[in-house]
Amino acid sequence: MESLDYHSARALLDWQIELGADECIADTPTDCYSLPDKAAPVRQPATPAHLTKGPVKMAARDPVAEAQAAAAAAPTLDALRTALEAFDLFEFRRGARNMLFGDGTASAPVMIVGDVPDRDEDRAGKPFVGAAGALLDRMFAAIDMGRDHAQRPLYLTSTLPWMIRDRDPKPEELAMIKPFLLRHITLAAPKAVVLMGNGPCQALLAKRGIARLRGTWTEVAGIPALPMCPPQYLLRTPEAKRDAWADLLSLRAAVAK
Repeated sequence: MESLDYHSARALLDWQIELGADECIADTPTDCYSLPDKAAPVRQPATPAHLTKGPVKMAARDPVAEAQAAAAAAPTLDALRTALEAFDLFEFRRGARNMLFGDGTASAPVMIVGDVPDRDEDRAGKPFVGAAGALLDRMFAAIDMGRDHAQRPLYLTSTLPWMIRDRDPKPEELAMIKPFLLRHITLAAPKAVVLMGNGPCQALLAKRGIARLRGTWTEVAGIPALPMCPPQYLLRTPEAKRDAWADLLSLRAAVAK
């Protein structure tokens, strides 16, 4: 007998259903009255004991613990940069062009931690560029400091090494970066740290409201720290420059001790 192709077999099946056929039958008739009342249960083979506990689940990763371990293992700033580049839990880095690690002189007496990088900083690959960077350079030049100053240089970094597009960093992202920031400050070993904006204050102090926090000395990683309004804020709010000048004088006095 010639076998049917799929479409012919499907057409015959549809025709039988239209005629009222509702079950399949064998080639020979079955005496339903001689069938047992209940079929004997099929005995299933025993499952080995080592397979009865279900699939083995992978242990969940602890991002903060991994960040702490990676940061603590870095003996130098170069090693810390390498550890940051290798850390694969910062999802936001995928939208950034360049990594921002530091600028200026790493052994400087003053270390400035800026806010989250913006587009200009992302393109340049370093913190404090453009109009905001020019204002920052003028501010510190007024107290005889600068990122390229021979006697009183600055060291600059950012709260996050990569730009985040169109949003603020999430609390869990700041928790991941905190061990790297603390290690960065410890390895740079400045006399004073400037927390320039809400980003570093939130990451390192768990506080926001830079207009309220500015001017009040605190401590980060065992080093004196001074919150200040960032130059971006001063460009939008020129009347705040008077407070910024007072903070700069306070910083100069603290470093001179």
